[in-house]
Amino acid sequence: MVRRRILLAGSAGMLAAPALIGTAAAQAQWSPNRPITFVVPWGAGGGTDATARFVAAALEKELGQPVNVVNRTGGSGVVGHSAIATAPADGFTIGMITVEIGMMHWQGLTELKGTSYTPLALMNSDPPGVQVKGDSPFQNVKALADAIKANPGRMTASGTGQGGIWHLALAGWLRAMGLPGDAVRWVPSNGAAPAMQDLAAGGVDIVTCSVPEARAMIEANRAKSLAIMAPARNPQFPTVPTLNEELGINYTVAAWRGIAGPRNLPAPVVARIVPLLEKIWNSNDFKTFMNARGFGMTWAGPADFAKHMADDDKQMGEVMKAVGLAKA
Repeated sequence: MVRRRILLAGSAGMLAAPALIGTAAAQAQWSPNRPITFVVPWGAGGGTDATARFVAAALEKELGQPVNVVNRTGGSGVVGHSAIATAPADGFTIGMITVEIGMMHWQGLTELKGTSYTPLALMNSDPPGVQVKGDSPFQNVKALADAIKANPGRMTASGTGQGGIWHLALAGWLRAMGLPGDAVRWVPSNGAAPAMQDLAAGGVDIVTCSVPEARAMIEANRAKSLAIMAPARNPQFPTVPTLNEELGINYTVAAWRGIAGPRNLPAPVVARIVPLLEKIWNSNDFKTFMNARGFGMTWAGPADFAKHMADDDKQMGEVMKAVGLAKA
């Protein structure tokens, strides 16, 4: 799914002012003279790691300096996110932050928030689908929703750990239907893959995870996706309708990945890196890489990315409070 947001940060309006042309030009001259560390808060081999390594390799070509990916895992994402936020604000440490930054502080795991960073670019978002078993009697999400309403607490769902993004996606959807967040009982899992296996085996009734994560099971006819929690259909899965189409519920949520640095990153660094990230995002190589994995492409520059994180933080907090997962 390819969506586009306007790059608000930078200098489109500033460049129109002659007095500021020299300033903008000077900012663009920042050039690293030593290797850059690119921190990834999640483990090697996953989608976030793969995306980060693609971006890092492309930045390395553009900047003429090594961009070394370092996986800093642990603490449900806290360790790596903290490593980015607490690094010197000099441009030589940046990283990939994820949707969890709008969740961890509500769980009492950290004080870090989106405002703990200098946002550079949002590059990806993947909304969840509502998956059921391949031979499930539910042919559409309306039938499933009606069954949930008629038998609250009877069905089970999975997709991630307790309080993870896909759990909150389910709880938010239930709230949007006027139901309590526990109207479907959550069964924690170690991720979408084992949850989809459990679904196919009949261990749970529903899995909320991104449709790309469910793709293998769907293509094997062991699962089917009834709806997607997004503003529009994913072009790669055009037969999967949105919740709004099927239920008239304008509820959207997504897991996302973006690039950021420590707070107060110097303006010359931002002015140099953001256009390069946009160039990478627009490249055919990046599109091919993302499409091959079914990852959604979403662009937002610094200002829009900051707003996105603020809105996401508010939404996550509301859902977590409603289901009793918020400690802050």
